[in-house]
Amino acid sequence: MTLILDLLRHGETKQGGGFRGSIDDALTPQGWQQMQASLAGRNGWSAVISSPLQRCADFAATAAESHACPMILAPGLRELHFGCWEGRSASELMQTSADALGQFWADPYAYTPPEAEPMAAFADRVLTTITAFQQTHPQQHLLVVTHGGVMRLLLARARGLPAKDLLQVEVPHAGLFRLRLDIDGELSECPC
Repeated sequence: MTLILDLLRHGETKQGGGFRGSIDDALTPQGWQQMQASLAGRNGWSAVISSPLQRCADFAATAAESHACPMILAPGLRELHFGCWEGRSASELMQTSADALGQFWADPYAYTPPEAEPMAAFADRVLTTITAFQQTHPQQHLLVVTHGGVMRLLLARARGLPAKDLLQVEVPHAGLFRLRLDIDGELSECPC
């Protein structure tokens, strides 16, 4: 019972880059165009599953409608909550919290930003959500609209990277990646 997951990261947001986390900002027109371009000519999904944050969910609803398939919100696919770092950029944090930022980049499992969600809890939340799709959507092909952190976590697992290296995984705005989830919970990357 293999499940195919096409992971699509949201596009550019109105409030820009940095640690967006649980900030619920909308896509820019450019962000919409980025996501539309990533899906151009693609189809075959049995459902679209999305983070409930509007930068994902608004586009997911449109994609589900245009592909005539159901759309499901999955709270477990929300981005990592960055605590006191929410809404701040890395360059800002370099001015005030350079050591802490360096520790987080070096090993996000060993260092949690102030008042943030621990990486181990985030990983558990995301992996529990993804593996539940085996029961709810067995042997299906799903479009999963989510965030950079969620995708980095899943891609790092699929690529067999050490847990501490997940922030080294590049996931551009509107990046599209395909994963295979086997019945035993093993993730592997495959071409889109």
